Amino acid sequence: MEISVKINGTPQKHEIEPRQLLVDFVRSTAGLTGTHIGCDTTSCGVCTVLLDGVPVKSCTVFAAQVDGHEVATVEGLKSNGELHAIQKAFTAHHGLQCGFCTPAMMLVGAAFIEENDNPSDDEVRWAISGNLCRCTGYVNIVKAIQAAAEERRAQ
Repeated sequence: MEISVKINGTPQKHEIEPRQLLVDFVRSTAGLTGTHIGCDTTSCGVCTVLLDGVPVKSCTVFAAQVDGHEVATVEGLKSNGELHAIQKAFTAHHGLQCGFCTPAMMLVGAAFIEENDNPSDDEVRWAISGNLCRCTGYVNIVKAIQAAAEERRAQ
C-alpha cells in the first residue's frame, strides 16, 4: 500500500507492507536511524517519535496508521542549521551517557516543554517516565529538560 506522510516537515510518499511497524518504516524506508529499536514491547521507549506533535512508541504503531499525518524524529529537531533548545541543553547539562535513549528523551522533552515551560523536577520525571535510560539516574536529563524550558520561556 502507499502512504503519504510528512516526515520532519517534508511530504513523502512510500510503498509499504501493511504490517510494517512505524519504527521499521522510519529507520529502513525513510532512512532516519536516530530512532532506535529497543525492546519491541513498549517498555523502554527508545523508539519514541512525535506523531502530530505527540510522543508515541513507534514499535507499537503501524506505518499505515501515519498515512496523512506528520512524524517528527530527532533528526527533525534541528532547524535551519540551528540546534533545538533541547539539543543544546542535553549537551550543556550532560543529559546523555551512551546516547541510546537520548533521541527519544529529547523528543519527549521537546514535546513536554511545548505544554509546560516551567516544569518541576517531578513533572519532568513524570513526562519522561515512559522512557528508560540504562546509564543514568536521570538527574542530568531532568536538568537538561528544565534548561530547555527556561530557554523557551526567555524567547
